[in-house]
Amino acid sequence: MEEKSLIRPFISLIISTAIAIRALKRKSLNLSGAFLGFLVMFMHFYVGYRFGALLLVFFFTSSKLTKYGEEKKRIIDADFKEGGQRDWIQVLANSGIATALVVIVGNLTGWQDKCLDSKDSALVTCLIGGVIGQYACCNGDTWSSELGMLSDAQPRLITTFKPVRKGTNGGVTTTGLIAAAAAGGVIGLTFVVVGFFTAKCTSDVALKQLLVIPLSTIAGLCGSLIDSVLGATVQFSGFCTVRNKVVGKPGPTVKRISGTSILDNNGVNLVSVCLTTLLTAIACLYLF
Repeated sequence: MEEKSLIRPFISLIISTAIAIRALKRKSLNLSGAFLGFLVMFMHFYVGYRFGALLLVFFFTSSKLTKYGEEKKRIIDADFKEGGQRDWIQVLANSGIATALVVIVGNLTGWQDKCLDSKDSALVTCLIGGVIGQYACCNGDTWSSELGMLSDAQPRLITTFKPVRKGTNGGVTTTGLIAAAAAGGVIGLTFVVVGFFTAKCTSDVALKQLLVIPLSTIAGLCGSLIDSVLGATVQFSGFCTVRNKVVGKPGPTVKRISGTSILDNNGVNLVSVCLTTLLTAIACLYLF
């Protein structure tokens, strides 16, 4: 308790402040995104260093890949922002559910890092699984989009497998799908490695934590696939003959490619995160 009340808040404050200022300077986040990002980061580290590590890995890897190949993405992406600058809505969509779960876990465990173990606590295991699922999904979706866009392969609409223009919602490539799985695996690997130093559990339970790596790999791929299916069906994609780019809103100069204007990108991300979080939580309950 003393470590939580004295050292951990200080470390959480230092790390969160440094990351928020860095993200603002590098245009990874705008002012609103940096402020909310600071709060989210602080809560993750305050509850447990392993949760903070998951968020850091997601944020840094996604930010790096967003900036990778910017010149090519500028030509393709109609909503291109320098540095991939994200606002508070995107921060909330990518970490809001996980933050709520993390806070609940902290209160249930007395702010101690716990292994996934249903025999000890089925509820805590489900909640931690949900956190893993959220970041596996978000990381998988980002890696898939950013690397898939740079692939030389022709994207195919996931619902029909017909070739579509790059930037079309629901368009997938082999490169993008592999990237999604790898991104999920990285989240799982982070959970296992950091937990080796921070979590105290019996040897058989500790060994079983290795199953998180293949589970999060599947979660990353599954989250990307759900996102693609939603993008192809309930999110509009059209080709603007004036801008010569794929756009996300209908208009007089826009020829429809796929989907309908039911959800925007943030809405699609939120639904895919919710589903992947739920599925991963349930899977953890049975696996652990």
